Amino acid sequence: QVQLVESGGGLVQPGGSLRLSCAASGFTFSRATMSWHRQAPGKARDFIARITSVPSTYYDASVKGRFPVSRDNSENTVYLQMNGLKPEDTAVYYCQLDSGDGIFYWGKGTPVTVSS
Repeated sequence: QVQLVESGGGLVQPGGSLRLSCAASGFTFSRATMSWHRQAPGKARDFIARITSVPSTYYDASVKGRFPVSRDNSENTVYLQMNGLKPEDTAVYYCQLDSGDGIFYWGKGTPVTVSS
């Protein structure tokens, strides 16, 4: 059974940083493409960053250059380092595991609030 658990969210001031973690279990993590998505209040869930098994990385324009994604296969964990946070980054952040078989798994999310 695949499980994804996000952590690291919280309240931060504009311009600050947070590092989100997503710990995976129940899957051969090193083979998985992992991605981060976010859902702001009243809006749809949007893709923001992806890291493949190679690893290669891909970013939405809204976070490119600010939110590097990385992975540690020895820890079965993917990270999202969030720098230069803005109030518009306020959202619940979710990680997703792409099994490569057309099945996607989601964590329950971790909330991030950017406010002074």
